[in-house]
Amino acid sequence: MVAAVITLFVMGLAFGGLLAVAARKFAVDADPRTEAVQAALPGVNCGACGYAGCSAFAEAAARGDARPDGCPAGGPALALQLAAILGKKVEAREREVAQVLCAGSRSEAPDRAVYSGIPDCRAAVLIAGGPKGCTYGCLGLGTCVRVCRFDAMHMNANDLPEVSGDRCTGCTACVKACPRGMIVMAPASRRVHIRCNSRDRGAVVRKVCTVGCIACRLCVKECPREAITFADNLARIDYARCDNCQACVKVCPMHTIGISPERVQARGA
Repeated sequence: MVAAVITLFVMGLAFGGLLAVAARKFAVDADPRTEAVQAALPGVNCGACGYAGCSAFAEAAARGDARPDGCPAGGPALALQLAAILGKKVEAREREVAQVLCAGSRSEAPDRAVYSGIPDCRAAVLIAGGPKGCTYGCLGLGTCVRVCRFDAMHMNANDLPEVSGDRCTGCTACVKACPRGMIVMAPASRRVHIRCNSRDRGAVVRKVCTVGCIACRLCVKECPREAITFADNLARIDYARCDNCQACVKVCPMHTIGISPERVQARGA
């Protein structure tokens, strides 16, 4: 019995020694920049950078595989901080915030059926395209609100999601979660938005929504910057050209074009 214990003890020492030697021989020196980058990151692991989490992004940034401005949640200030850590240059880019391209609540765009399934937009759209009369509009079940980790979205009294621009970090989680593809990212300084996602003809839109785009093209003709284009029965804004003049807002007969509040810019460009 004593001999067996001694044998096990000696074997343990031997294996321990071998492991120690192997650890020293095959040790990989950690890049100190990885820890510095990770310490600077928000730590929310939202995945907007395209990596599994903040740790994976930090490693990629230290290797040179990820750009210093690759973390949308951190914004321009973090991009400059990471660039300094990594010894790289980065151009300051304007912060982007989420915009909901639908103004058709249940009062403006009523449902065509009663839905009593899982309260999730992705689940509802699998059943005959969802209960809403407009097959392009917001389903109003709040999936986008629930995936937002920054409390930047809420459902208003009309069951439509609204974005708090001063809280939105641009992580794009809501964009990815929307099965209708009606949430987009736009520069924070741009306040004019076409709140419609329908590709139906005007006559069809009128039957299912009182605030939808009817393809009249008045906004296209009125825009002095030629910032509005028309395709697939829907007007779209080129945010790179738009200067917030609001000329299109005044001529839209359906009140489809909306203006986001000034506070959208409060978080900094």
